[in-house]
Amino acid sequence: MDGDLAAAIRAEAAALGFAECRVASADGAIPLSAGRLRQWLEAGAHGAMDWMETTAERRGSPQALWPEARSVIMLGMSYAPATSPLALADEGGVGRISVYAQGADYHDVMKRALKALARWLVARAGGDLKVFVDTAPVMEKPLAEAAGLGWQGKHTNLVSRDHGSWLLLGAIYTTLALPADGRSGGDCGSCTACLAACPTNAFPAPYRLDARRCVSYLTIEHKGPIPTEFRAAIGNRVYGCDDCLAVCPWNKFASAAHAHLALAPRAELTAPEVADLLALDDAAFRQVFAGSPIKRIGRDRMVRNALICAGNGGEAALVSRVVALLDDAAPVVRGAAVWALGRLDPARFAAEAGRRREGERDPAVRAEWESVAIAA
Repeated sequence: MDGDLAAAIRAEAAALGFAECRVASADGAIPLSAGRLRQWLEAGAHGAMDWMETTAERRGSPQALWPEARSVIMLGMSYAPATSPLALADEGGVGRISVYAQGADYHDVMKRALKALARWLVARAGGDLKVFVDTAPVMEKPLAEAAGLGWQGKHTNLVSRDHGSWLLLGAIYTTLALPADGRSGGDCGSCTACLAACPTNAFPAPYRLDARRCVSYLTIEHKGPIPTEFRAAIGNRVYGCDDCLAVCPWNKFASAAHAHLALAPRAELTAPEVADLLALDDAAFRQVFAGSPIKRIGRDRMVRNALICAGNGGEAALVSRVVALLDDAAPVVRGAAVWALGRLDPARFAAEAGRRREGERDPAVRAEWESVAIAA
C-alpha cells in the first residue's frame, strides 16, 4: 500500500505542475546538516540574515522542527529559462533580474500547489502534515538531496540530472510513514564553472558560500549601502544573480517546456530599462512589481540597485535622473546616487559636491561624497 501511495503522490504532484517529487525519512536523513550550518553561522557567512541564526536549532532536522514528522515529501518546480540569463550582461541600459523573479511570486505559486497536494493526500491517506516554501526553518537543499532530487553542487544549489540548476524546492512534512526513495547519486566531478563565474568571488571553497559577497544577497537581503568593493562587479544586475546557475553544464538537459506556466516571465521584467527603474516612486514600484517576489525588497533597495547599474553602465542620458535622486528622502538612495554620478559625470559631481556635501546630514551619504571625491 505504501508503495502504491508513493506512486500516487508522484502522479498527483506531476498533475499539479511539479517536475520532481520524492520522499526522504524525517529521521536521520540529513545527519551532517546541523553541524555544517553551525560552522557557516559561526563564520558569519550569513551576513545580516539573523533569522538563520535564531532558527538554527529547528533547521537541523525535520523532527527538530516538528517531532511528529515521519516522512518528508520533497518537491521541485522547474523554472528553466528559454534563453540564457547571461545574454544581457553587456547591455548597460537595462537591468538584469534573476530568472525566478521575472514571473509570479514562486512562494505563492508553490504554496497553492503544495496545499492542493496536501489536501489530496489527507483525503487519500489521512495523517497530519505541514507545507513549507522557503520561509520556514527547513533545510530544503540537503533534504532534496537525501530524497534523490539531485545533489548540492559546488555553488551550494541543487543540481538535477533532468533539470540542471533550475529547480525551486518545496516540502511537505507528514506523520505518514512513506517509503524513502534514497539518494540518486551524482556529483560535479572536476567542474568548477560555477565558482569561476561568480562576479564577486563569493565561494571561498567548493560547496561553501559567503553570502556577504553574493550579488543575490547584496541586491536583495542587504538593506544598507552596497559595499564599494562589490559595486563594479554587480554590473547591471538589479535583483539577484544567475551566473553560477546559468553556467552549470547540467542545464543542457533542462527544458523551458518543463517550467511551470505560472512562473513564465513577464515581458516588462525580462529586461527593464534602468531609466524606468530610477524613476520609480513607492506607488509605481508597487504597481510594477505587484505579484512578484521583487516587491518584498521595497522601492528604496530597487532604486539603490538601479543606481549601481547606472554607474556601471556609463549611459550619459541617465545623469539627470541620477542628479534628481541626490534629493531622495532615503539615505540609501542618495548615497548610491552620489556614487553613480561620480562614475557618470565627474564634472557634474564636482559641481554638486560643492553645494551638497556640507549640508548632508546622514553620515553614510556624507561619507559617499568624501570617498568619491578622493577616488576622483
